[in-house]
Amino acid sequence: MNSETGIPNGYLESIERGLAAVRQFRGTLTAGRLSRSASLARLRQALDTAEAVVIGAGAGLSTSAGFVYSGERFLRYFPDFAERFGITDMYSGGFYPFPDEETYWAWWSRNIYCNRYVDAPKPVYADLLRLVADKDYFVITTNVDHQFQKAGFDRRRLFYTQGDYGLFQSRQPTAQMTWDNEAWVMQAMAAQGFVRDADGVFVIPADGRVSLRIPTALIPRSPEDGGAVVPNLRVDDSFVEDEGWHRASAAYAAFLRAQEGRRVLFLELGVGGNTPVIIKYPFWQMTRDNPRAVYCCMNYSEACCPPEIEPQSICVSGDTGEALAALLQA
Repeated sequence: MNSETGIPNGYLESIERGLAAVRQFRGTLTAGRLSRSASLARLRQALDTAEAVVIGAGAGLSTSAGFVYSGERFLRYFPDFAERFGITDMYSGGFYPFPDEETYWAWWSRNIYCNRYVDAPKPVYADLLRLVADKDYFVITTNVDHQFQKAGFDRRRLFYTQGDYGLFQSRQPTAQMTWDNEAWVMQAMAAQGFVRDADGVFVIPADGRVSLRIPTALIPRSPEDGGAVVPNLRVDDSFVEDEGWHRASAAYAAFLRAQEGRRVLFLELGVGGNTPVIIKYPFWQMTRDNPRAVYCCMNYSEACCPPEIEPQSICVSGDTGEALAALLQA
């Protein structure tokens, strides 16, 4: 709760729960005792009987949907960056010291385009929506690709804690404001020589010629003061939590309050060890505090839970998209 405004802050409250879980759960984790098929059957039952579903999504969910940062997908948009600078994936490229702003923004326009404005290669998000569409649900995610909204999830039930590829903010913000970057991204892609295919998706032209730089006139500037901008991503304490962010944070806090004591399914999808205090640890704590709650951890290779909540937990290892598809078939 913000002491000045009286508005609940779901982000800070989640971190507080996560820190409490760190103190509470100190033992070795368990992967559960059920087989994958038995775990999926139990999850299907938990979905059917849940009065509410809280979805916590991490990078593993987008990876399952085909948003991989290396390999063929990387080379489809960045072959010239790979050749010129030796960059091997989209993640590490985001930290590369490019020689000038024109090159920096050529990189980021491509990165934002293929991770925000291109549809996911696999129907993982659509399948998840089919599973929870008739439920009272809410989504908290550390992903910044906005795939939940693109798949049709109710935007009033989404909380993107770490930002959005589709927004810019001032590098040195004086006000907590962001602005949409879609029109700029499309201009920047075209200015580099990318062309649209039959489906309207930007691709490298047949002759393979694209520019490593955007025109200087296209370098984005802040509407506040004309200063430098950056993508709205939580990388340091300059991250802008705008009005929409605070509205979503308050909505998440209010949703959790309304579910206390109910049959809640905490459905954790692809959350790794980078920021467990935002989703994973709070889910453990809220499951422990509610004997009617069920916690499910779906993760490719790290599906586990604390022994203290094992009777209330379901651990599903393997590809999350395949598991969701199996649930739909069931």
